[in-house]
Amino acid sequence: MAQIHRNDVGSLVFDRSGGGNFRLWSAFSGAAFRRKLLDSMLCGVPRHHYDDDAGVVESPVEKPNQKERQNRSDSKRNGGSESLSELMNLTEASETGVYETEVERRRKIEAFEELQRVVKKLQLEEGSVQMEAAMDVRRLAKEDSEARSTLAMLGAIPPLVEMLNSNDQDFQIASLYALLNLGIGNDTNKAAIVKAGAVHKMLKLIECPDESPNLPVSEAIVANFLGLSALDSNKPIIGSSGAIPFLVKTLQNVHRNSSAQARQDSLRALYNLSISNLNISQIVETDFVPYLLSMVDDMEMSERILSILSNIVSTPEGRKAISTSRDAFPILIDVLSWTDSPGCQEKASYILMVMAHKAYRDRQAMIEAGIGSSLLELTLLGSTLAQKRASRILECLRVDKGKQVSGVYGGIRGAVVSAPICGSSSNGESKEGLTEEDDEMMSEEKKAVKQLVQQSLQNNMRRIVKRANLPQDFVPSDHFKTLTSTSTSKSLPF
Repeated sequence: MAQIHRNDVGSLVFDRSGGGNFRLWSAFSGAAFRRKLLDSMLCGVPRHHYDDDAGVVESPVEKPNQKERQNRSDSKRNGGSESLSELMNLTEASETGVYETEVERRRKIEAFEELQRVVKKLQLEEGSVQMEAAMDVRRLAKEDSEARSTLAMLGAIPPLVEMLNSNDQDFQIASLYALLNLGIGNDTNKAAIVKAGAVHKMLKLIECPDESPNLPVSEAIVANFLGLSALDSNKPIIGSSGAIPFLVKTLQNVHRNSSAQARQDSLRALYNLSISNLNISQIVETDFVPYLLSMVDDMEMSERILSILSNIVSTPEGRKAISTSRDAFPILIDVLSWTDSPGCQEKASYILMVMAHKAYRDRQAMIEAGIGSSLLELTLLGSTLAQKRASRILECLRVDKGKQVSGVYGGIRGAVVSAPICGSSSNGESKEGLTEEDDEMMSEEKKAVKQLVQQSLQNNMRRIVKRANLPQDFVPSDHFKTLTSTSTSKSLPF
């Protein structure tokens, strides 16, 4: 047997067996040959190594590639399952949303059908069925704003107003409270109720000159006037209908049967009506203004009362009614010292400011009532708004006082005395151009100024001492005399 050695390709063995034929054998296995062929196809890139023991060729890149393919297949399988899960959840959510929308739609349809049935009963039925329908309107409109609008749109207001003609008090009360709830927070319904003639029908229910009106009916009417008067267009209609005297009587409790709630509602309704100047004359014609002034010290109603007076003072007849009332200015001036109620101070100072600007007679009445010390205190201790108003009142009174002084000392001679009021010069002689009578008058004016300043300082110091819980004799009275004796050259504090 002859053996031929290869150089770098491999070795071949010629084996002759049998009939002298030769067979070519490879020096490596078939698997190794296939890998060799694969390497040659890959341009000879070195990718393999040989295992000396087993003679098996392994690829170091093969296992990571297998893991990557496995991960990809797993991720595809997982991703597919996740996408399917998300799709199923989205479908379920969509179905739930559609279901909820359908339920909401059905609920709205049922609610609308119920409102239709109620209005139909109001319009077509009579007796207990109609009263039951009015009670249903009251219930449905109590807290549902959409129901109020829908009921009015379906025509619930006219039959409810027509029910006020009934002689049955249960019918009247059911209708009144149904109308009251329909007007809550709905200006369109308020205007429609008044337009349907409800105000005049309500007043007919309490037109009993000899007998007191039924208390539940009266309270329901007062509550309706309160709600309806909140709309500006309704104010003159209600005021001219005769509702103001009824409200005033309810507030004054003339029949001794008005509840506390009815009185509060009457006061608030009168405030709403007083906003319109067209109603001031109606308010003044009653004895309402003196009653308000007498009730200012009622802390539960004082601020509302002063608000009404602030509206009344805006017209000439209102100012006249206030100024001609007994103790009007002392009462209002006393309010200026209510340091625990700045809102009342601001409203009282507004009323006095308007009256001081408009009439000389009112300014004189304020001075006589001792407004000077209260204004001085308010300019020091009041709120910002109250201080501004007090300063304006002081300015009005100061200008008015300056005119008086000019008229006394410069009328005939045409001279205006603007210098400090002093009767004599440093050498004891009278000033040139002034007679002894003028000198005496100036001395009296000087004494009046000193007395007023001293009184104002005393009042202010007493209040300060009282608030600080100091002894009453903390500041001796001689201290005020010393202060005023050094201020003789000052003009009036107002």
